[in-house]
Amino acid sequence: MLIKRAPMFRSSEITPHDVYVNRRQFMSGAAALALTPLLASPASAAPSPPPPGQPLKATRNAAFSIGDAQTKFESATTYNNFYEFGVEKEDPARLAQTLKPRPWSVVVEGLVQKPKTFDVEELLRLAPMEERVYALRCVEGWSMVIPWIGYPLNVLLKRVEPTGQAKFVEFQTLVDPEQFPGQRKGLFSLSPIEWPYTEGLRLDEAMHPLTLLTFGMYGQVLPNQNGAPIRMVIPWKYGFKSAKSIVRIRLVDRQPLSTWEKSAPQEYGFYSNVNPEVDHPRWSQATERRIGEFMRRKTLMFNGYADQVASLYTGMDLRKNY
Repeated sequence: MLIKRAPMFRSSEITPHDVYVNRRQFMSGAAALALTPLLASPASAAPSPPPPGQPLKATRNAAFSIGDAQTKFESATTYNNFYEFGVEKEDPARLAQTLKPRPWSVVVEGLVQKPKTFDVEELLRLAPMEERVYALRCVEGWSMVIPWIGYPLNVLLKRVEPTGQAKFVEFQTLVDPEQFPGQRKGLFSLSPIEWPYTEGLRLDEAMHPLTLLTFGMYGQVLPNQNGAPIRMVIPWKYGFKSAKSIVRIRLVDRQPLSTWEKSAPQEYGFYSNVNPEVDHPRWSQATERRIGEFMRRKTLMFNGYADQVASLYTGMDLRKNY
């Protein structure tokens, strides 16, 4: 893999979350003495945790839940990667009010017997809601433990009946610069990626019972900044594989080109399995920092889900297929 020298990091990527937040508060307070009129602007205000959203009832699935302490709701909803809203961790919480999660529909098409456009309300009724406590790890070296709410993606895929030619599943997110400020083009656009945001899985990965079609978290519907109204959660892969605000699911016969794979193929492979033995070109993946903890911890193969998913990759070179 290509090793880059003199890398450029954003402070939010390399600083522990608690220190990052406290430092920003200190700097904001000091700057306020001289820049009070500027800091009064809503656009420069620090993000605050959202109020409780609409409740979403679910039954805890203990078989697919880990027993680790859960990340605080405030952290999980104010420290996010969601480039549709901006490139900094606080941008999604600060700007998420522009997203309108209703009405919303998802097109399921491609190599299926029964293609269909589903209203999100219909999707909510396809199967009983489960709450699963999954650890989600970011490629930048931090992780969270979140009680997600949804049901296996295979419920939806079985409904549309994939054909024998279907080998992969492609996900696309909404493109709407009015709702997603990070998609706006212009002199000050900082986004390094092209839209729509596209991700993909092998069909057997998509059909695995751990792969969750997700509608909520922490007992409520998904907050906008966390991928409302519908997203994926694939807990044994790095977080960017879990596409947010999905509007299209296509079953195809060829491996789709995912957004980050297209933007930086030397850094982001199609599989993106959590693997402590395969470093990102700019940092080690051997350890991680759980948000809310001070010390780093050892990264687990497949993010701790090896017993459930390792058989999917029997015989594969996971250094080559990173």
